[in-house]
Amino acid sequence: MMAKQIYKIAVIAGDGIGPEVIAEGVKLLKTVAEEDGRFSFEFTFFPWGCEYYLENGRMMPENGMDQLKAFDAIFLGAVGNPCVPDQISLRELLLVIRHGFDQYVNLRPVKLLKGVAPPLRDITREEIDMLFIRENSEGEYSGLGSWLYQGQENEVVIQNAVFSRKGTERVIRYAFDTARKENKTLTSISKANALNYSMVFWDKVFLEVSREYPDVKTYSYLVDAASMFMVKDPGRFQIVVTSNLFGDILTDLGAAISGGMGLAAGANLNPEKTFPSMFEPIHGSAPDIAGKGIANPFATFWAVSQMLDYFSQEKWAKRVLDVMETMLVDKEVLTPDLGGHSSTSEVGDEMISRIRRKKSY
Repeated sequence: MMAKQIYKIAVIAGDGIGPEVIAEGVKLLKTVAEEDGRFSFEFTFFPWGCEYYLENGRMMPENGMDQLKAFDAIFLGAVGNPCVPDQISLRELLLVIRHGFDQYVNLRPVKLLKGVAPPLRDITREEIDMLFIRENSEGEYSGLGSWLYQGQENEVVIQNAVFSRKGTERVIRYAFDTARKENKTLTSISKANALNYSMVFWDKVFLEVSREYPDVKTYSYLVDAASMFMVKDPGRFQIVVTSNLFGDILTDLGAAISGGMGLAAGANLNPEKTFPSMFEPIHGSAPDIAGKGIANPFATFWAVSQMLDYFSQEKWAKRVLDVMETMLVDKEVLTPDLGGHSSTSEVGDEMISRIRRKKSY
């Protein structure tokens, strides 16, 4: 008899609505494991984030990364507080983890689920179904630059972007492998006409790698044109690969055309599994509704689905998305942002009830 697989999960619930939605995600993961019986999850909770910063002057302890290193995955809630500057909350927790654990692939699905009204006129649900593969470890978010002569009339700010051969090629190759596996087209998005070093280099590497994948049909767009086509003709995009900054912006546009930020999730992957990967709802901490019990946990459920995929539990990953769609279609138990009247925990309980109605795989 095979020993049960135990996945060790570090939970950083974060700020605002983060703890509320992550609690529902943890409940869902426990339920899936109970229903399956072949694996289980072991959760360790870390109280890091903006509240921790206000008390300790740091977003995480000095040895925080050492503490996280032993886990199989990280489950991250929302991070952000009006009392803490965004550049601190972002750079001293989220980006530290992404960079320190070499989570160089950011996966953001942009898919219009059944039951969600198409936000775009004359666009069908089937036309909004794309996967963004965003370079996640360098590029425009490398954090390098200079701030000279602060407060003086000749003040100068220099923000550097870093595009290494290794960093650029590996994320592009990951995108080609994904497109080949799923038999889909691959679109590269850049801005070489204006960024005459970084994006010219990006395009060059994309062309070089493409020669190794003659079976993958490719397209290339400038980021401004891609933004327009995502609204006017989203069906032309299937797998998309792009840089850190462009991926960040375009995936939020993707959330807007696929039902809103309450349905948006992201995976930060170290594909080699040398370090833990991280999974998160990306809607933000929403301090205006924190504590009211009305936060939408669907983005967290989608992050759970991504985590299950990462652990090669593909059938359960699909099952989670299928149940989400049935709930969106029948509209019996939804939070107010989706037109319902249910609380966060009520939505979570309904999700678990429906998961349990089907025998384990």
